[in-house]
Amino acid sequence: MDFVLPFKYSEKDFLAACMRNERWAQKQLYEMHYSQMMGVCLRYAKNEHDALDILQEGFIKVFRNIAKYQPGTTLAAWIRRIMVNTAIDFYRKNIRRRTEDLDTAYDLKSLDADAISQCTEKEILEAVQQLTPAYRVVFNLYAIEGYSHKEIAELMEITESTSRSNLVKSRMKLREILKKKM
Repeated sequence: MDFVLPFKYSEKDFLAACMRNERWAQKQLYEMHYSQMMGVCLRYAKNEHDALDILQEGFIKVFRNIAKYQPGTTLAAWIRRIMVNTAIDFYRKNIRRRTEDLDTAYDLKSLDADAISQCTEKEILEAVQQLTPAYRVVFNLYAIEGYSHKEIAELMEITESTSRSNLVKSRMKLREILKKKM
């Protein structure tokens, strides 16, 4: 059954319904943002199952904290931020080991633009999902979300040089994975 927000309801009324835990409003919010947020979660997860776990946990946080949403920013951007933070929390819970600092990371080369241009979106996503959790999170935060190494270091509780090292190593690993597909 599809729900359509009648014209008499504004975003404020819709959000108020979500705050009152009205299931029709929560369902509509979930359905409106599911595919976009699943894409975000897939980039951070090792597989679709983990991505679904992150997505579900993220939407629980959205519904619990909807009253904190500040009109003036887009709702999708606010939800995306929650999904990214949930993915980072998921990574922290499942971390098995940390990558050592590599002071020589500055001297290593990064991904070749030609390698990526020859791959499909699905192939790139599958390659990113093959990265270790530490590499995957740093790569996504830096290359996709636009975080600085300082911000990543604070979020992940690592040093800036570890963040740089993990980015370089993730790019090298991606290059290796994508070359095998060609």
